[in-house]
Amino acid sequence: MTAMADYRPQHFSLEMRGSTALITLNRPDRKNPLTFESYAELRDTFRALVYADDVEAVVFGSNGGNFCSGGDVHDIIGPLIKKDMKGLLAFTRMTGDLVKAIRACPQPVIAAIDGVCVGAGAMVALAADLRLGTPRAKTAFLFVRVGLAGCDMGACTLLPRMIGQGRAAELLFTGRTLRAEEGERWGFFNRLVEPEALETDALALAGDLAEGPNFAHMMTKTMLNQEWSMTLEQAIEAEAQAQAICMQTADFGRAYAAFVAKEKPAFAGD
Repeated sequence: MTAMADYRPQHFSLEMRGSTALITLNRPDRKNPLTFESYAELRDTFRALVYADDVEAVVFGSNGGNFCSGGDVHDIIGPLIKKDMKGLLAFTRMTGDLVKAIRACPQPVIAAIDGVCVGAGAMVALAADLRLGTPRAKTAFLFVRVGLAGCDMGACTLLPRMIGQGRAAELLFTGRTLRAEEGERWGFFNRLVEPEALETDALALAGDLAEGPNFAHMMTKTMLNQEWSMTLEQAIEAEAQAQAICMQTADFGRAYAAFVAKEKPAFAGD
């Protein structure tokens, strides 16, 4: 197992707040862009969370009033112009691997979004399980603005499922900014909070989830991902099997004992 409390990433910050891992990009002077190195290290970190026994929830936070400005123009886009097809495909697969790693880690992931959240940063937010935003959050899928297709890092799969096909098509074709109130109305944000309360509220939500039945949370996240490609009959059977597995956990027994005793269950994730 991996202990995230001992993990020291080089290209972003990771702090343990109880059993919640708080991840933040650490280039606030440039609105927290991603680089080749931070993409790869974030991917590897979320992959490692599969084996982290001290992490029960993750908050991907903002820093300096912004979430993430996407791929660094000078550190990424400039060098990409000089790469051949093999090099370009290696890069685009790596960025997609970050989204896959966020989706595959068993812990609930909460994106706490303040200010700029664009390009690859918007995809990191979209890959999270829950999103809290502030009234000044500005989200945009900017790929078309740099002459690229909107189908980047899974956008054409994840975004329509989040906000609907027509709304997703508008954002991906135009690259326009999705304002905070509009994003909440469309279902991109679970809720909006004031900037000064963003990190506190995100950590509180993560803490509430961490106190829940963590094995069951993992199963919920797994089924949310897997059922996209299932028929209704397949999904119902898969959920029957998943729930039967959860009924064998000690947490299920604890919940029953607490109900009988008229107490709040103390889940342990086993």
